[in-house]
Amino acid sequence: MASILAQGLMTMLITCMLGVCMANRGFDHGRLGHRHVYHHPNKTQSGPNKITVGGSENWHFGYNYTIWAIKHGSFYLNDILVFKYDAPTNNTHPHSVYLLPNLRSFKKCNFSEATMLASPTQGGDEGFEFALKNRQPYYFACGEGNGYHCNSGGMKFVVWPTPRGQNF
Repeated sequence: MASILAQGLMTMLITCMLGVCMANRGFDHGRLGHRHVYHHPNKTQSGPNKITVGGSENWHFGYNYTIWAIKHGSFYLNDILVFKYDAPTNNTHPHSVYLLPNLRSFKKCNFSEATMLASPTQGGDEGFEFALKNRQPYYFACGEGNGYHCNSGGMKFVVWPTPRGQNF
């Protein structure tokens, strides 16, 4: 039963992600009548985009990065995500960037098999950069606070890059 539920959740996630990609794909050409939809800043360029995670919000506790990723997709192969966050001080909490291995770990904010991509000190100045090199889901989360930043602070999101110019 749990296996069937997990398959259903994975199907739902993939369907939602493809729906967002399809909804945003015609925006550049004016086929969508929704001018309030976010326009990817460099969507028409042929090379990779450099995208600051969270935009001007950067990477911090209390911001919903899942909603940010949905609003700011599509993401393309070789795009570069930039994670910017303040180094920990006496007045701030540390942040980090982890790559979680699968949807189950992502949903539960389970970091037991995750890979640390950036430590609490690597997000300062120009930030930490991560290139989306493969056509696969990437599950990102903050691993600080024993999963609290991920579970309660909104500091997690998934992207599934597609080839530039891909039509569904």
